[in-house]
Amino acid sequence: MHPSMLAVVSAAILRLASAQSTTEPITGARGNATVVENNPVGKKYTAVLPEKGWNNPEDPRGNVQGSISAVANPDGVGVTFAVKFENLPTSGGPFLYHIHDAPVPADGNCTKTLAHADPYIRGETGDLSGKHGQITQDPFVATYSDGYASTVEGIGAFLGNRSFVIHFANKTRITCANFALGATNTSTPTPLPTVSPHPTTTTVPFTGAATVKAGAVSLTSWTTVFGLLLML
Repeated sequence: MHPSMLAVVSAAILRLASAQSTTEPITGARGNATVVENNPVGKKYTAVLPEKGWNNPEDPRGNVQGSISAVANPDGVGVTFAVKFENLPTSGGPFLYHIHDAPVPADGNCTKTLAHADPYIRGETGDLSGKHGQITQDPFVATYSDGYASTVEGIGAFLGNRSFVIHFANKTRITCANFALGATNTSTPTPLPTVSPHPTTTTVPFTGAATVKAGAVSLTSWTTVFGLLLML
């Protein structure tokens, strides 16, 4: 075998072996969750709870009061949530809250918001209380940064066309509200355009280089190597 040809074949095999050993495996059905780094700075979405709750609209104490707002961090990486709730039920906690797939319809039915936002089918991006802490006191105030929620329209992590729901500890839904630009408190949530519960991969772009499962290598690459061997 000519030394120069041997060097070419050896280099090709080493590159393929390296790709097999260093590629990060995919853990979610729609890819790996990635930190969103291009959130539009200054764009703020707010969801304000309605006057009447969904679970017990005739409660003489009234509904839970409060809101969640989300605004991109100054560098566009992730968003900062500002959360404030008060007048919570006197029993049934600690309470949970999540971003849900669909907006609240005009009739205020919180069950129609579907499941938690989960564009990767792993590690729900919408599980705010799971990631940042449950509601354990009244009033409840929290501020935190989340790298996976987003204010970028058109991707699965986008929250602006979704809703959030407060739950009892047993997952029963108490109340809910839609995210919107410049949201204001109303007795009936303002309906937003419908959103697919799980955006397809064609509408959910992922930042960073594409990943493949460990061991998956292009057939064309191996064909090229064997072709070189046959030429020797």
